Amino acid sequence: MAIKEELKEEVEEEGGGKDELEALDALEKEAAEYNKDAEIDRILKAFKLDAYAVLDLQPGVPESEIKLCYRKKSLLIHPDKTSNPRAPDAFDRLKKAQTELMDEKQRTTLDECIADARMLLMRERKLTVDSEEVKNPDKDFREAWRRKTVEVLIDNEQRRRKQIKAQMQEEGREQRKVDEEVETRKRRRDHEVQWEQTREGRIGSWRDFQQKAKEEPGKKKKKMKVLG
Repeated sequence: MAIKEELKEEVEEEGGGKDELEALDALEKEAAEYNKDAEIDRILKAFKLDAYAVLDLQPGVPESEIKLCYRKKSLLIHPDKTSNPRAPDAFDRLKKAQTELMDEKQRTTLDECIADARMLLMRERKLTVDSEEVKNPDKDFREAWRRKTVEVLIDNEQRRRKQIKAQMQEEGREQRKVDEEVETRKRRRDHEVQWEQTREGRIGSWRDFQQKAKEEPGKKKKKMKVLG
């Protein structure tokens, strides 16, 4: 039997009326809102590069558990079901985390980062896979592992952004090269068009020159007188 029903029965047995039942409903709604606010706060505080942390799941869970977890949490914090102004941001982050974990490539990359973090932590603590602390990790080891995972994910994200920046710069250089080639071809076309446009004028000038040369009589050179 649900707690709400039990409380209602107690109120009715004690002779409570409508006011008591309404107060009970109000308390239940308040508790539900508190749970929603708490979950919204947890999601927004979770490290957003770690989709497992956003969904509050352990690495390696099956897809069915990811879907079930997302469904429950999305229904709980849906912006249409709470007045919390941060609900839309939390809902978007929850959806993004679920999408990443359902994408095989993205999930594999995240799992590799988590595995790298575990290996780095083991090296720092001089542990092996057979160490009890690794085989049966306690709360301290898990928290340290989570912090190391954050470091690895940040480092991975920084490298990814540098690669994107370098790629964009290279694409920019290639684009400038293409633009320069286009501009060079355009100048050549413009020059050819201009040359063709002035062709008749040049031919006409040459014809006029030839005609004038024919019309003028030839001039004989004067003979030089020999002195003496």
